[in-house]
Amino acid sequence: MEILDGKKISNQIKDEISAEVSEMKAKGEKVPHLAAVLVGNDGASLTYVGSKVRSCERIGFESTLIQMPSTTSEIELLNKIYDLNNDSDIDGFIVQLPLPPQIDTQKVLMAIDPDKDVDGFHPMNFGKMALDMSTFIPATPFGILELLERYKVDTKGKHTVVIGRSHIVGRPMSILMGRKGWPGNSTVTLTHSHTKNITQIISQADIVISALGVPNFLKAEMIKDDAVVIDVGITRVPDETKEKGYYITGDVDFKNVSKKASFITPVPGGVGPMTIAMLLKNTLLARERHRNRA
Repeated sequence: MEILDGKKISNQIKDEISAEVSEMKAKGEKVPHLAAVLVGNDGASLTYVGSKVRSCERIGFESTLIQMPSTTSEIELLNKIYDLNNDSDIDGFIVQLPLPPQIDTQKVLMAIDPDKDVDGFHPMNFGKMALDMSTFIPATPFGILELLERYKVDTKGKHTVVIGRSHIVGRPMSILMGRKGWPGNSTVTLTHSHTKNITQIISQADIVISALGVPNFLKAEMIKDDAVVIDVGITRVPDETKEKGYYITGDVDFKNVSKKASFITPVPGGVGPMTIAMLLKNTLLARERHRNRA
């Protein structure tokens, strides 16, 4: 069994980007600029956005954090997005999800300029991804592909089972694993809450990608020997014995599943750090695009 170490690989990617940024600075060129919009004060969102800002500082990116109150109206947020779309200094930006209930998330995602949509959520970018065209791939699926590639995990002709059909992970992952090329060329089954015989389907998988958000859903008896297991789930489980009052766990019963798997991602330290690294990579790509058009 080999650990797919997202922390290690994400640091490698950050070092690679940092080297590129140093070259830009040496040539007197503009460095990439990532902005993040945070509406409200959701704890997990604050932690995640803070991590993005620190990562930008580490690799030499410019970063801007725009915090708006939870009472922000939809029109106020759309006006802020309009400003960011038209700010030539900003290469890419993200609007941190989830948004407060008074705001239509779909409307907000549609309002973002596809050329600055480094999260890869805009329908234009999603459509290009589905058609194998050059675009921004959503950061979490992009990170999973990068892990599979850097650890040389064979995907060709394999049976991949994706658990969960969210637009952020499950659905894009099912498209990407079935695309021509590597990582890809696998036969994909997309499962969800209405899938019958889900345990039987999982037991036939060479690669399992779980993005369900149910702690310890995937048990050792559900996978076959030497399966590749990618755990995207991340849940805060209340625990008074812990200093923070909770512990973080994934969808996979890591202790037991790791004894059967050939490759497995830990939680934390697996897919999570890769998501931030690939967001930075998408921002670098956005900067290249804008430069080529200038």
